[in-house]
Amino acid sequence: MGNESNKMRKLLLGILFLVVVLVLPLPTMARVDIGVNISLPLPIVFVAPPQLIVLPETNVYVVPDVEEEIFFYNGWWWRPWEGRWYRSQNFSSGWIYYREVPSFYRQIPLDWRNYYREHRWKGNQWDYQPIPHQQVQQSWRGWEKSRYWERHKTWGVHGLHPRMRSQQPPRNVHPQRPHPQLKAVHAPQSQYHRGGQKFQKAKPQHSQQQHGKHNNGKGGGKGQR
Repeated sequence: MGNESNKMRKLLLGILFLVVVLVLPLPTMARVDIGVNISLPLPIVFVAPPQLIVLPETNVYVVPDVEEEIFFYNGWWWRPWEGRWYRSQNFSSGWIYYREVPSFYRQIPLDWRNYYREHRWKGNQWDYQPIPHQQVQQSWRGWEKSRYWERHKTWGVHGLHPRMRSQQPPRNVHPQRPHPQLKAVHAPQSQYHRGGQKFQKAKPQHSQQQHGKHNNGKGGGKGQR
């Protein structure tokens, strides 16, 4: 009796597996496998909240005194780990897989740690300023908007001059996935866009018949009594 129950159980499990394989499309199963195989980085244990420094010629902040690379940019903490990128709202945990290499990373010299240890930035003396992480999180947006580190501090680098607007690096990061389509923002009535170009919208003109009516109102129409 027990053997028959085991056989029936195995048969039902086999049927259930076949149903799952036939019902679920292969792309869906592949996506599930990919999501499961992506491991998350281990949390970083800090004795105290870290201090950061701003890297010259950028708006990127970095935790310099840890072995891993931990960046803060655009309101997120960023971390490369085992060939992938992750971001979080917390400097030590909560890392989420990010599909792209963040665009800000292209601005970061590979040997920035040597610059940090030598207090030199591209041959110039670099008097960097440690900043509490809470102050960075509260003030980064205003600092970036006013170009605080560039205009007032020259990032602590001697002989480094503020750049022109056209020389500013892009502040965005590549999106993790395509954004949903945004609602259209209507342009002013005097202009509209088509094909990425701006065209001047023609002013409405009265037809000749309407013009004649206006003249009739003034008694100036020809052939009218």
